[in-house]
Amino acid sequence: MSESIVQALLDSYKRNNTILINLLQALPEGGMEAKAMQGSPSVTEQFSHIQQTRLFWLNQVAPELAAGLTQLFRKDGEDWLAEHDPTRIEQALNQSVRAVCEAVQDRLHTGQAMQGKNTRYDHPVLFLQHMLWHEGYHVGQIKLALKVFGYTMPEEVEEKAIWSQWRTETWLP
Repeated sequence: MSESIVQALLDSYKRNNTILINLLQALPEGGMEAKAMQGSPSVTEQFSHIQQTRLFWLNQVAPELAAGLTQLFRKDGEDWLAEHDPTRIEQALNQSVRAVCEAVQDRLHTGQAMQGKNTRYDHPVLFLQHMLWHEGYHVGQIKLALKVFGYTMPEEVEEKAIWSQWRTETWLP
């Protein structure tokens, strides 16, 4: 696989993380507690789940890169509580995006399998695609929860926070 393709793939995942951070920073007052419907995870639980999923799969396929990364759920009696501090969520997501990219790049360059005791990816790019697909699903769930909450992101905010991460446009009069 050419180095430019590898870098483009890794860049796409980093852009995805930027979208997550932008969405986190654009939340309205009370938006962290929004849910798509009763019984659904809150926005804060969705962000924490994204981080935990990254950590879970990294622990399976590249445990040396998962060590020391921030957990966003904490045990409180019988319950698991999600992190509510946007700064801590942002820091954790930024740590784990670097670890995921490093794992993919390392396995591509060394040829070492992306596998662990309970899982195997046929190719490192499939691991990356799994992370992208999973996180894209949760972005949709977060946006739906915010709509139910009564907040629709203004088009100019959404354009800057999400869509401009993928492309640039020039509109001629």
